[in-house]
Amino acid sequence: MKMKSQVSLLFLVAAIYDGILGGAFLIAPQALFKWLNVTEPNHYGYVHFPAALLIVFAVMFLSIALKPISNRRLIPYGIGLKLSYCGVVFWHWFGGGIPNIWKPFALCDVAFMVLFFLAHVYLAGAEHQSISESAASS
Repeated sequence: MKMKSQVSLLFLVAAIYDGILGGAFLIAPQALFKWLNVTEPNHYGYVHFPAALLIVFAVMFLSIALKPISNRRLIPYGIGLKLSYCGVVFWHWFGGGIPNIWKPFALCDVAFMVLFFLAHVYLAGAEHQSISESAASS
């Protein structure tokens, strides 16, 4: 049971992390780019859409945090999000350069990706055990 609460905490942290990032880049991208001395895009739609997606994923992570076993099947989508972001950042980082602002987020997302995978494996076992216990008591 302790591990299940750690899984819930992991996805709560992920929800807060992605929700804050998404909200910040949705509400005040101009200020963030200026503060971080990063070249602004030619249109903020390029920033607003991924920011809105982060908020959608934050809601999904909160759903997982609240009911980890029931929502275990959503975890691969979170892994896919983190893999997509890391792939893009590392590709550009090692292939010619990317503004430094994006690098720490990629490093954090590698950690989230690994932890999400481990949580998914753990919850698969917990789900199987729960099903077995339900069948045995019937």
